[in-house]
Amino acid sequence: MSDALQKALATRDWLLADGATGTNLFNMGLMSGDAPEFWNETAPDKIRALYRGAVEAGSDLFLTNSFGANASRLKLHEAQHRAFELSRLSAEIGREIADAADRPVIVAGSVGPTGEIMGAAGTLDHATAVEMFEETASGLMEGGADLLWVETISAPEEFRAAAEAFERIGAPWCGTMSFDTAGRTMMGVTSADMVKLVDGLPNPPLAFGANCGVGASDLLRTVLGFVAQGTERPIIAKGNAGIPKYEDGHIHYDGTPELMAEYAVLARDSGARIIGGCCGTMPDHLRAMRAALESQPPGPRPTLDRIAEALGGFSSESDGTGESAPAKPRRGGRRRRA
Repeated sequence: MSDALQKALATRDWLLADGATGTNLFNMGLMSGDAPEFWNETAPDKIRALYRGAVEAGSDLFLTNSFGANASRLKLHEAQHRAFELSRLSAEIGREIADAADRPVIVAGSVGPTGEIMGAAGTLDHATAVEMFEETASGLMEGGADLLWVETISAPEEFRAAAEAFERIGAPWCGTMSFDTAGRTMMGVTSADMVKLVDGLPNPPLAFGANCGVGASDLLRTVLGFVAQGTERPIIAKGNAGIPKYEDGHIHYDGTPELMAEYAVLARDSGARIIGGCCGTMPDHLRAMRAALESQPPGPRPTLDRIAEALGGFSSESDGTGESAPAKPRRGGRRRRA
């Protein structure tokens, strides 16, 4: 198995991850409701352009186009039997682009949530979830991914199932959850809960953190929550490029490259070592983030007031752990996400 991420983290203070998958593909013509994973087969040049855009913008790591390549999500398109194949194709294209780069670039196999609810209130049992994740993970590793990257998870049960699946095939991995509900995930996990969850796994991730959510300010507050637990495991920050707005028939994110450059520096100073963007983050954002990280020296850990001043106020007063911060007006009149 590849140790590319461990080597990079051993020699670098920070790594730049990629930006959005969906936003970029919609700009290339993907229609709402379509499965982007089909493009790994039917439009591979567009997936090459997606990956190459991140690499050329300065990303040290990019995620594959396989977020929904599991049997549960593909069942919506009557393609549940193609999870392994579509995952493998996404990683093969990624390996091609990474190997053609003029510097080391890490291919991270994206593994998204199943879309089903686990636990007593759900319909998906642990064993089935593990099998689903293992199928996707096996395809990604066979296709040449350096590691697996489970993302946008809300439930601890699903995070554990993914970890078990990755352990079965002996694959290195990272994992992020989405803290989009007043500082918690939709299923109630706090930043402190996630640190405990990660530390309690028999095969903990190489790095962990937060992605997506409701904005860069909230995400950095979550990163500070991880740091407050005293973890020494590398932290991931992958925040959205601003706040989503519906304009001219599509969702637009209002974060500028300048704002994302500020976010990247604040993420590093908050304690994150792998820094990227999520929804709305385009190559221009990544270029600005890389330039800022390279040109601005490390600074003190930012306060919540400093984060709010630079990126806009928080969507809630609480980060979900009992600490509070004022919900200050977002800079530029940004609306809070509903």
